[in-house]
Parts: sequence; C-alpha cells; structure tokens
Amino acid sequence: MAQSPDVDEPTREYPAPTPPVAPDHEDPPQRSIVARVLIFFGVVFAVIVAACFGLRALNVLPSFDNPFESRTTDRSQPVLLESMRDLSRYVAADGTFQVIVDLQESKENIPDFLINRRILFVGSGTVEEYVDFSKLSTSALEVDNEKKTIKITLPAPEQGNAALDMQKSYIVEEQRGALTAIGDAFKSDTDKQQRVYAMAQTKITEAARASGLDQRAKDNTQRMLESLFTRLGYTSVSVTYSNP
Repeated sequence: MAQSPDVDEPTREYPAPTPPVAPDHEDPPQRSIVARVLIFFGVVFAVIVAACFGLRALNVLPSFDNPFESRTTDRSQPVLLESMRDLSRYVAADGTFQVIVDLQESKENIPDFLINRRILFVGSGTVEEYVDFSKLSTSALEVDNEKKTIKITLPAPEQGNAALDMQKSYIVEEQRGALTAIGDAFKSDTDKQQRVYAMAQTKITEAARASGLDQRAKDNTQRMLESLFTRLGYTSVSVTYSNP
C-alpha cells in the first residue's frame, strides 16, 4: 500500500526546531574566572605600588628613579695616631704665595720631539712665621712690680717651610717626547712630580724671606704681649728681640 506523501514527513512550511543558543552577552564560566583572577591581581598590584610610594614619602625606602645610580663605598681603614707633641710656638704671621714652575728636561743633540719633558706647574703655598717661646732664657723677663713695668727679650722669629695647598696647585701643561712618553708607560712618574712639588716649595720659601713677613711677625707678637700684660695691670711693656 502506498503511503501518502503527506504522512510523517515534515513540511517545508514548518521545519524542525533547532536547539537553543546562549545569548551573546553571557560569558562562559571559564572566561568569567579568568576575569576575576586578573581583577584580583590588579588590585593587589595597585595596593603594593601605593604602599611603596607611601614608604618612600616617609624616607623608609630609597629612591628608585635611577636603577643604575652610582654608589660610593668608603672602605678606608681607621685613622692611626703616629705621634703627638706639645708646641710652644706662637704663629705671629703667615703669607700665601703662588709660583709658576717651568721645568724642562732634555738631552743634548737629541731633538725634543724624541726625548723631552716639560712641566708647567702652578704652586700655591702658605709660609708661617712664628716665635718659639721654648727658647726663652731665664733672664728674658725683667719685672718691676712697684713701677708696673716689664721687659721681655724674645728670640728672633723663625720661618717655617712652605706648605703646598694641593687644592689650589695644579699642572697647567705637560709636554713629552715620543720616546719619553713610551718610557713613562713602563715606570712610575711619582718621583718627577715630587721634584716639581719640592721646587715650588723651595721657591715659595725663598720668596717669603724677602717679603717682610718676619717684621710683621715681630709687630704682631709685640702687640699681643702688650695687650696681655696691660690687662694684668702693667703700665709699661717693652719687647725686644735677640739676634738670630
């Protein structure tokens, strides 16, 4: 028996229903969990950053502006006391001097561009003029308490050696020949520098002797003693100096 084509067959006008589809605005469960984890770590990171800025404002943490910031470490050893002495000098005057040392070393009959050394050095140093009270003799002090007079005979002022101020002393120029420069690469140049320093000290010391610094030291010492003994009640104070 032939079946009717209209029995048990879906019609084209009414197709079979399809399974429901989740709306686009709803996320799967896995995507929702990842979002929550990201939010959690974001909040934790923000709290850590805020805490770091707060500690830095309180000077608890160092600055992180420059991760490659240079750092100086002092590994110096403790200072050792080598000696101690009592001084009886009265420094009555000092002078500061400056000298230009132009020192050249060369060889006879050899061109300067091969063997030559020339150093132009500016040296600044101080020279002190002092009176050594330890050299006072027993008869150096004559006191008359009734007349309130006092006579003092002092040793002549002495001059110390120049002390270079290395912060104000510097090498202006240094010229070296080709062979001299090669030789300097294999040996220390400390001795030559010390020689230049010594020359500057000698020249400054000699210049101080002709500067009138000793007379200034005499005048200053006399005024100091006159002021001291006048306050003690003496009306006449005489200060003389023995021959050097």
